Amino acid sequence: MPWLPVVIFLAVCTGLILIRVFLGPTSPDRLVGLDTLNTVVVVSMVILGIAFKEVIYVDVAIAYALLSFVTTLFIAKYIEKGKF
Repeated sequence: MPWLPVVIFLAVCTGLILIRVFLGPTSPDRLVGLDTLNTVVVVSMVILGIAFKEVIYVDVAIAYALLSFVTTLFIAKYIEKGKF
């Protein structure tokens, strides 16, 4: 299984990111952690697509990345001004 080191690395990264999300001292720190976690999820979907030779995983990863970006913008605007 050549993907095992990649899976282990992504799991370690996810654990570190979750620590930042839950223990972040400020809201922007937590937002950056959440955005980083979304990026790791997108990378995981692309790696799954490569591993299983299925294009649908890459398509879903692109859609998820777009929704993640828009959500991050809305949350950042909320944090900055306190309202949408």
